[in-house]
Amino acid sequence: MTSFEGDLVRLGLWTGSYLLGSMPSGLIVARATRGVDIRRHGSGNIGTANVYRVAGRGPAALTLLGDALKGLLPVLVGHALGLPLWVLLVAGAAAIAGHNWSVFLRGRGGKGIATSIGVVVGIAPLVALFAGLIWAIVIAASRYASLASLLMMASVPALLVLLGYADPYWVFGLALVGVAIYRHRANIGRLVGGTELKISTGLGGRGD
Repeated sequence: MTSFEGDLVRLGLWTGSYLLGSMPSGLIVARATRGVDIRRHGSGNIGTANVYRVAGRGPAALTLLGDALKGLLPVLVGHALGLPLWVLLVAGAAAIAGHNWSVFLRGRGGKGIATSIGVVVGIAPLVALFAGLIWAIVIAASRYASLASLLMMASVPALLVLLGYADPYWVFGLALVGVAIYRHRANIGRLVGGTELKISTGLGGRGD
């Protein structure tokens, strides 16, 4: 492969990653299964937590899977093409950016947690497993989806260091934490103020 061809492959992967990330899984699933625009219900977010609140467990599970695959697939494609780690990380970042600032939603989007974990599954599966366990424990104990998401993402760079991954991995993990905090800044304010909504154990319960 020539240098020019390599540049085209990288550019194609990154562009495809952003466009794939931009596909609003929650919006599509909620419309297909419940006939509702998820942006007009609950918290207005297109992510798994709001789909669960408005549409129930099944659509929420589909949304989670779709959003995670948006992060995982570009990494797998990059692996299959034999591309270096930094190219895979940029592809993952592009997918997350697409989810958070979707071209199909005029720059609006979700909070990127499921897509971020999808990327982590592709580059460090064991870390994703442990981080997912942390999410499950926190959501079961507190029923705050935002708190569970933030603590899960905060665990990623720490786990990458503890498990001996090279510097680019945990630096990327720190970047994921920064994006998660930025996208959850309103939730953090509500958590501090005691007004954050919880995920209900019942179908269609309220939460954020």
